[in-house]
Amino acid sequence: MTTETVEYIRYRIPEDRSAEFLSAYTHASAKLAAAPQCVDYELARCEEDFEHYVLRITWTSTEDHLEGFRKSELFPDFLADIRPYIENIEEMRHYKPTAVRGRGAAVPTLFAWAGGAEAFSRLTTVFYEKVLADDLLAPVFEGLAPEHAEHVALWLTEVFGGPPAYSETQGGHGHMVAKHLGRGITEPQRRRWVNLIQDAADEAGLPTDPEFRSAFLAYVEWGTRLAVHFSGPDAKPPTEQPVPVWTWGAAPPYRG
Repeated sequence: MTTETVEYIRYRIPEDRSAEFLSAYTHASAKLAAAPQCVDYELARCEEDFEHYVLRITWTSTEDHLEGFRKSELFPDFLADIRPYIENIEEMRHYKPTAVRGRGAAVPTLFAWAGGAEAFSRLTTVFYEKVLADDLLAPVFEGLAPEHAEHVALWLTEVFGGPPAYSETQGGHGHMVAKHLGRGITEPQRRRWVNLIQDAADEAGLPTDPEFRSAFLAYVEWGTRLAVHFSGPDAKPPTEQPVPVWTWGAAPPYRG
């Protein structure tokens, strides 16, 4: 489980001090942005009662916050900025994330945007037809099991935010990684794999908008580079991990 911790600081700031409070935190946030212990932060204001604010800071760990940031050279200046408002703090505590988490439907998953399970089934069918006909990749996939393309479709479905069928029937990330151990995949083979799956995505009719394709390619680059690493002679199997779930990243879906 992640060691990250979320600190919540709840303020009650009189409305006549709100402008100076926001200005102080705008200045103080530069220290948070520079802190290697800080993952992200956000200051929110209550809509029903403008005097209430909540500052949310995600730290790499509680210890990193208390022993790292608070003892760093950044902290004195941060404290100086917010000191006038310490008396207005109503709560300041660390919270550990639980397993209850997820995303709503306001932004579609990459899985849904691509066209669902049928789209990924088409993708892997087309892709492995290309792989088996390719002089560079065919030797890597010699003796390919008939169900391989289907299993990869389940994997991609889960990676891009669809149902967790791969986890339920095959295993987690470690199970997929184990399939690459000792295979000695080369960089030219990895690059050919990347090129062919992009060609297959075109032929299978996956969306061609730049937002989807940039996220799709980002995963393909990440996944294939891990495959090369774990196929090397000195690679050690990772501890069991869940299947990664890829998101849109910096560019959410465009809706004109």
